[in-house]
Amino acid sequence: MPPTPIRAVLFDMDGVLYNSDAPIPGAAETIAWLRARATPHLFLTNTTSRPRLALAQKLAAFGIPATLDQILTPPVAAAHWLHSQPHCKVALFVPPATQTEFAGLTLLPDDAETGADAIVIGDLAEAWTFATLNRAFRLLHSNPAAHLIALGGTKFWQGPTGLQLDVAPFTAALECAIGRKALVFGKPSEPFYQAAIDTLGIPAANTLMIGDDIEVDIAGAQRAGLKAALVQTGKFRPNQLSQGITPDYVLASVADLQHLSPLRTP
Repeated sequence: MPPTPIRAVLFDMDGVLYNSDAPIPGAAETIAWLRARATPHLFLTNTTSRPRLALAQKLAAFGIPATLDQILTPPVAAAHWLHSQPHCKVALFVPPATQTEFAGLTLLPDDAETGADAIVIGDLAEAWTFATLNRAFRLLHSNPAAHLIALGGTKFWQGPTGLQLDVAPFTAALECAIGRKALVFGKPSEPFYQAAIDTLGIPAANTLMIGDDIEVDIAGAQRAGLKAALVQTGKFRPNQLSQGITPDYVLASVADLQHLSPLRTP
């Protein structure tokens, strides 16, 4: 039986197309090859430190053109949901640059410890302190009905100086303290992948997700019905292949995508 043809591709960004501020060799050429074939594609990222405009500019600097509509991020998905909640007061724990994605919402001041209907947790990196995390806890504790919103479920990523914590560990600390689960907007949540599928209009079975995180990118995509390819760049470590999760494909890097036979199947 011939392999199921791949008609659309979703790309994780950091670790797949670039490492921090260094492009992955062959990434720009691979995207150009897809564009020449008119293959639908989107860029998915759990990055919350930059708005889509900055991400598009970063991709462009690496020779990868992308419109804002081609970049799906957790802040965009979360903001869309928050706009649907009437009279929702929001406390943001995200970098200043990312706050632009939440324009039009009722935002509480940075020192508020009560009054929030939703508390949004992003990647604050070195800006996380005990006082900051405790303020998020106090906001949640003061209103048992308040939503804890996590911008993605990534545990760690490959930073410029090595591996560093991402959103999930801080979200887990708050979940433990308040005794309720977060709403996750971003990978590996199935609704996030479904939003990408809906945007492209291609069935999940014919869509390939490419990532460097065995849990967030590979297992998350497979649960949503997509095919998934693990690249051996970014945060990839060989022990990922012995964690009980089997990628549909394993690529040395995104540059090898052009040689994947199901992508060449008409």
